[in-house]
Amino acid sequence: MNLDRELFAQELSTRKQYIEQHLEQYLGAEMSRPVRIHEAMRYAVMNGGKRLRPILVLEAARIAGSQPDQVIPSACALEFIHCYSLVHDDLPAMDDDDFRRGKPTCHKVFGEANAILTGDALLTTAFGLLAANAETEGIELKDVIKVISEVAYAAGSRGMIGGQVLDLSGEANLGPEALSELHRLKTGELFKAALRTGAILGKMEGRDLEALTSFAYSFGLAFQITDDILDVKGDQAVLGKPVGSDDKNARTTYISIYGLAGASEKARQSIVDCLDHLSRFGREAEFLRDLARFTLVRTS
Repeated sequence: MNLDRELFAQELSTRKQYIEQHLEQYLGAEMSRPVRIHEAMRYAVMNGGKRLRPILVLEAARIAGSQPDQVIPSACALEFIHCYSLVHDDLPAMDDDDFRRGKPTCHKVFGEANAILTGDALLTTAFGLLAANAETEGIELKDVIKVISEVAYAAGSRGMIGGQVLDLSGEANLGPEALSELHRLKTGELFKAALRTGAILGKMEGRDLEALTSFAYSFGLAFQITDDILDVKGDQAVLGKPVGSDDKNARTTYISIYGLAGASEKARQSIVDCLDHLSRFGREAEFLRDLARFTLVRTS
């Protein structure tokens, strides 16, 4: 699994900068009234982050033959949904975390009530952006409607929220299948929605769309396993959050089930699966292949 890390880092940085320019644009003026909520929204979105979900939207669209500018509203919408989920997950009633991306969590800075409203505002703004993508030249309304439906499913009770409910119900004694299901819902469904958003807006269908969907699940599994590994052996300064929280909270993880070596091998096999799913595509999918390879060696 050869990866030119320096070249990949440059390409990743270029994509992140492009996305963050548009995130800034869609967030609007920080001093717009009510000022407090717009400050909090900006704080939640613009304080770092991998921007994986919007990157997946853009790359799927690129593979389908579309241009990034055609799908950037929907790409940013997926990031707003992800950021909303983090704001709510960090609340005392949920995971009760004080730090996110190396900085105090939203509720620590703006208060719990404002943090709840911030998440709500990001979610509603996201669906406005998804709908607005229908105004883009080359994008068909029927495809936008399909995307809205799929994103709503992925973010709802049978996707991300359902996964969080399972998470809150207690992870101490989960078996391998139950743990995989939890993370498929909590993380994998939104990865799937991101890839399918870019692909559908780019008019991809059939086996190509099925291949990207399968890639999403394998990628989500590898990403979660490496998250578990980083919680054991990662650097808190690099991660931007405390390490060892899974063990402290007696959570079932891929490490607790398979051990460090076993979990690492499972992550490696998931990336092999990712590359296999992309084998039907040409060089237009090379960045996505490198993103999968990078997941195995990431440090944050």
